Amino acid sequence: MSLLEIKKLTMTFGGLCAINDFSMSLDKGEIRGLIGPNGAGKTTAFNVISGRYQQTSGEIVFKDCDISRLKPHRVARLGLVRTFQAVTLFKNFTTLKNVMMGCHLHSGYNFWGALVNNATAKAAEKTNREKSLEILKLMELDKYKDELAINLPHGHQRALGISIALAAEPELLMLDEPCAGMNIEETDFMVDLIKKIRDRGISILLIEHDMKVVMGICDKITVINFGNKIAEGTPSAIQNSPEVHEAYLGGENNIASGGANYVT
Repeated sequence: MSLLEIKKLTMTFGGLCAINDFSMSLDKGEIRGLIGPNGAGKTTAFNVISGRYQQTSGEIVFKDCDISRLKPHRVARLGLVRTFQAVTLFKNFTTLKNVMMGCHLHSGYNFWGALVNNATAKAAEKTNREKSLEILKLMELDKYKDELAINLPHGHQRALGISIALAAEPELLMLDEPCAGMNIEETDFMVDLIKKIRDRGISILLIEHDMKVVMGICDKITVINFGNKIAEGTPSAIQNSPEVHEAYLGGENNIASGGANYVT
């Protein structure tokens, strides 16, 4: 059953067409990779799907609801949440406090209640703390709960960014280059975390430059170039696609060996 359907999506900026007649469907429980060279339109697609940009034409359907014209906070409230390539954290807050900040969409209390710290606010704070501790345990960050975010290693900061997104209770989590800037050990750690997230019933759409990660973790891969979809299928099908090799993966040996890290 499709969780997300993108139908003939087009996005233009002045005379530049960044996304052209792009269609894709993503099933519940799936990990989908979205790959292509720099400037292919991947981030633009993420921005349109998540509500940051309004498309020029086309339709985006999430859980049978047309979200094409919704603002980002309303899209997130429905259960479609994204991360960004640049990690955005409250650097001088603790790891736990960062995740608690991500609970605001479903916090159940308002500004005035929080200001006077009434019974509703206290109960919500307790619930948010318990929920955040559970997320930190899932992401293997619980032992850093009292550490300032600014002091965490790069890999753990990226994991914390995803933890904040999880606090918004997504059904579909969009990850923008989750392994960017990581060494091999950190990358393996992140791949394991992504699998854990999927095992909890959360579907994933990811942009990633590391082809070993993409080929190793994705159920299906969609390939775009200059805003056009040129291939879609299993990792094996993409590895063996002449169009993909010829268009932008630099030859058969690169993609088959998990190379071509410049592809983003």
